[in-house]
Amino acid sequence: MTVAGTLDAERGTTPVTYWAGLDRFREIVRTDPHRPALRCPDGFGPDGLPQYRRLEYGELDAWAATVAQRMSEAGVGPGTRTIVLVLPGPELYATLLGLLEIGAVPIVIDPGMGVRKMLRCLRAVRAEAFVGMPQAHALRVLARWNFRTVRTAVTVGRRWFWGGPTLQSWGRRPTRPRPAGVHGNPDDTLLIAFTTGSTGPAKAVELTHGNLSAMVEQVHLAREEREPGASLITLPLFGVLDLLLGSRCVIPPLVPSKVGATDPAHVVDAIRRFDIRTMFASPAVLIPLLRRLRSHPQELPSLESVFSGGAPVPAWCVTGLREVLPEDARVFAGYGSTEALPMSTVESRELLDGLIERTRRGEGTCIGRPAHRIEARVVAITDDPLPTWEEVERRADELEHTGGIGELVVAGPNVSTRYAWPEQANAAGKITDGARVWHRTGDLARLDEQGRIWFCGRKSQRVRTADGDLFTVQVEQIFAPVAGVARSALVGVGAPGAQRPVLCLELDEGAEEAAVLAAVRARAAEFPLTEAITDVLVHPGFPVDIRHNAKIGREDLAVWAGKQLGGAR
Repeated sequence: MTVAGTLDAERGTTPVTYWAGLDRFREIVRTDPHRPALRCPDGFGPDGLPQYRRLEYGELDAWAATVAQRMSEAGVGPGTRTIVLVLPGPELYATLLGLLEIGAVPIVIDPGMGVRKMLRCLRAVRAEAFVGMPQAHALRVLARWNFRTVRTAVTVGRRWFWGGPTLQSWGRRPTRPRPAGVHGNPDDTLLIAFTTGSTGPAKAVELTHGNLSAMVEQVHLAREEREPGASLITLPLFGVLDLLLGSRCVIPPLVPSKVGATDPAHVVDAIRRFDIRTMFASPAVLIPLLRRLRSHPQELPSLESVFSGGAPVPAWCVTGLREVLPEDARVFAGYGSTEALPMSTVESRELLDGLIERTRRGEGTCIGRPAHRIEARVVAITDDPLPTWEEVERRADELEHTGGIGELVVAGPNVSTRYAWPEQANAAGKITDGARVWHRTGDLARLDEQGRIWFCGRKSQRVRTADGDLFTVQVEQIFAPVAGVARSALVGVGAPGAQRPVLCLELDEGAEEAAVLAAVRARAAEFPLTEAITDVLVHPGFPVDIRHNAKIGREDLAVWAGKQLGGAR
């Protein structure tokens, strides 16, 4: 019998508070314990392709129960904030599931944001437990002032000089039955996840028991309530959601802070070898995958659904994937954030039915209709707090001056309603509307007559000229059809309100720079939205975000553009 089965009660013990979503996982363990749960890289074979190790649902459940027991014995329990710095793999999922089983609060953060920023964030959340790789513990010891509240430390890998147990020393089977358990309150904090800080200061997002349960339901509905089969995982949180839905999760070789460096040959190999049915990936993974399939055609008959997220997927990539994937495969452009995942999706067939042409005329990028039980609205563009909906209504007339484009706000069961840190982020990012809380996404958008969301760019990256504001994505997509342009990025040089709009270009390999610049300037003159843009610069390679390697770092580009233009004068 597997460990999960039913919750074995020990008389006289206090019931453990756990996440109700784990019931799904335990039901799979009860009915199909030998189903593969995870396949993870384990070296390379003589053919240069990855080898994989396999972990079954029953094995993963027993391992998670072991983690839960040992952490409980170490004093970790409901509400204990626990930093988790572990690479994607079985150790990560056993740790996360074990912590969720005892009501502890995992804290996940992307180390790629840089040591200084990461330490500042982790110091602020005042964690009491720490589970990490040796490198993470070395940093904890060297920068011990940032972790003064940590009382329990567990090493995933080889322990060096800091003491404490290792995950390996605990084994993978508990020594006693699970205690009785009760579901946590839907409003209790389940997990804290940090934003990347790629377009502003990193924030600690509180996700509740109810938020994560709603995410599971929405992912299930997005797949038409079908069992996912095998899923390719490039974002760890999706692995947790997929495990609850019974997926056979496959993690290809990747570096979390350099997802764009993932070898597309390894992705193709994993899809074919394990009959992958669904995958989630950023454009930084999908674009190399498309190029690989064009240069080395291979059929992927098992692949039914591709979900893109992390940044807008280029229209040519959507079109290209439709050409190389099975005819009945679906390609979804998704939209979401750490605070609300997902918010909306749109399938490629709808995009190709005239929406891409509208995008190239400067209407923005269609990101589909709001996800199940998500409400979406736009509010007047302002950097000031909007504490209540009454304040939003007082400013409603301002939307007329921006053609209906405003800041997108969302509410729903999967939307985080509060930040754990910094406290001022709650005032800046949330709107109280009676018992409901709206999340301010920081993204600019408009809603069309069919309820679809058209993304126009980040609010913080809008270009504020003397003649009015220009919105990055809305402008940039006008230049997507120009031959030789790989990507474009609109930035502003100068003081807000008097900024000089500058279009930065990243060129396709082999493109003739002079010809591309001439074509871009001619294209700009065709549209009232872009006719005032005269400064066009070629950049060797845009800076991108850490997590998805896809969001353009326009703030850094603006500094670079300012230096280029200053040197030209």
